[in-house]
Amino acid sequence: MTLLDDGGIGEIERAMRAAGQAILAVRAAGAADPEFKSDGSPVTEADRRADAILVDALQALDPDTPVVSEERQRPAGLAAAARHWLIDPLDGTRSFLAGGNDFTINVGLVIGGEPVFGSMLDPVGGRFYWGGVNVAARAADAAGNRTKLRVRPCPADGPTVLTSRWHEAAFERSMGRIEGGRRESMSSALKFCRVAEGTADLYPRPGRTMEWDTAAGHAIVVAAGGAVSQLAGGQLRYGKPSRENPAFLVEGSPDWRRFLRPRDRSAGAS
Repeated sequence: MTLLDDGGIGEIERAMRAAGQAILAVRAAGAADPEFKSDGSPVTEADRRADAILVDALQALDPDTPVVSEERQRPAGLAAAARHWLIDPLDGTRSFLAGGNDFTINVGLVIGGEPVFGSMLDPVGGRFYWGGVNVAARAADAAGNRTKLRVRPCPADGPTVLTSRWHEAAFERSMGRIEGGRRESMSSALKFCRVAEGTADLYPRPGRTMEWDTAAGHAIVVAAGGAVSQLAGGQLRYGKPSRENPAFLVEGSPDWRRFLRPRDRSAGAS
C-alpha cells in the first residue's frame, strides 16, 4: 500500500467515516454545546473528537508528514512550502449547531504550497469525495458505490452559482454581474463538491476563509477538471503564515463567463 493508492485512500476514508460517526453521536447525545475561540468561531466536543480520530489516523498512515488542523496550533518549525496535511474536522459548525445537515469533514495534502490531494465527507448523507494530482476525482456512497466526478459545460440558460446575497454583491463590485442562471445558498465546503460533480458551475467567495476550509475541495475540483483561483487573479496558495485565504473563485467550465457583464470601472470616476 502506498499513501494515495486505493489502500491508502481507503484508510483515510475509514478514519473520516469514524470521525463522522463521532460527530453525529455527539449531536444525538445533546452534547454539542459550543465554546468560542478568540476569533469568535464556535468549537464543540464533536470538533475535538473528530480531530483526534483524524490526526491519529494520518500520523499512523504518514508519520513523517506534519498535520495542521483548525483545532491545533501549527507545528513548530513548519516551513511555508513544507509538505503537510490540512484538516478541518468539522466544517460548517454553525449549521451543525443549528441542527442542519450542511457540514463536512475536510482532509487535504499540501506540497510546495499546492493542494495535491483532497478528501471530503458529508457525514449526514454518507457521501465521500476525493481526488488530486494523479488521483482521479471520485465519490462513494455509504454502500461503497463509486461514481466519477467531472465538471459540466455551463448550461445554455446560465450558471448555477453557489452564493449568498452578501457574497454576490461583493462579487459584483469586484468582477461584474452574472445574467441568467440560478442562485443557491450553502454554508459548507460541499460547494466545492457541487462544482466538481457537475451540479453547480460557480462558487465565488469574497468572505474570510482559512486554508483548512479549502485545501481538500480545491484539490477535488481541479482533479474533476475545474479551477480554483484568487478572485483578483493568480493562484490560491497554501502555507501562508496567517493561514487566511484571499477572496477566491471556484469554477467548472470557464464558459460561464459569457454570462458575465463586467463591472464598469469608469462609473463614478471623476
